[in-house]
Amino acid sequence: MLLPVHNEAASIAGTIDEIFQAVSQVTTMSFIISEDGSRDGTPQILHGLTARYPMKLLSSAARKGYATAVVDGLRQLESPYVLCLDSDGQCDPADFAKFWPRRRPDAVLIGWRVERYDSLLRKVLSGGYKVLFRLLFRVPLHDPSCPFVLAPKAVVEDLADRLGELTHGLWWEFVGRVSTRGYPIVEIPITHRPRAAGATQIFRPRRLPAIAWTHTKGLVKVWRETRKSGWRRSAAVGGPTPLARAAHAEPVAQDGSEDVAEL
Repeated sequence: MLLPVHNEAASIAGTIDEIFQAVSQVTTMSFIISEDGSRDGTPQILHGLTARYPMKLLSSAARKGYATAVVDGLRQLESPYVLCLDSDGQCDPADFAKFWPRRRPDAVLIGWRVERYDSLLRKVLSGGYKVLFRLLFRVPLHDPSCPFVLAPKAVVEDLADRLGELTHGLWWEFVGRVSTRGYPIVEIPITHRPRAAGATQIFRPRRLPAIAWTHTKGLVKVWRETRKSGWRRSAAVGGPTPLARAAHAEPVAQDGSEDVAEL
């Protein structure tokens, strides 16, 4: 499991324990923790947790930003699958039990926050951004920015070096690039909750308009890049769209010691 972490000292120990208890009931797992320049004692807490949980800890003295923290973690992936989850406790890790049986070596599974616990302004801006996203990428997901993602290593290796244009909107970019590469995408409803502690470190109301504008420009840039590279054309070769393939595909459940969710 991959967990980007920044200033979550008040809740990170409980969040990691909840994730471990939920996921380890389903499959063997280990953590990749990408700690991003925290100043509240989070690094010290995480160092203490390395003795309790199977964990690879990447700690940065300086702030890198959400996207870079996630991509740095993805580059450490060794297992066949990775579950990416935010560290604020809002996504219920118990929903992993719905994801794992439907895993496929060529498909990305993403959550859908049916009842989303975020500020009204953030939900409104996200809804407007989703209209633009659908116009550009033609991916009719309910929740393209959901930070609950199960991806196979092959997809991660294909995309990791291309990610990072949207510094705080990584999952919009990830889904856009996944779709234009022709990988199936499966959407699964999940439970979304209030934060485990504290307030969001990034999406504060005064910053949202500027973030929305920056991400709009970034998303258009990604779209232009994929068009120039011919990714969208390659995605359409040999069959229906990614979502159409996902809708008709049988889930793959592979048993064996190699199926470890590196979280």
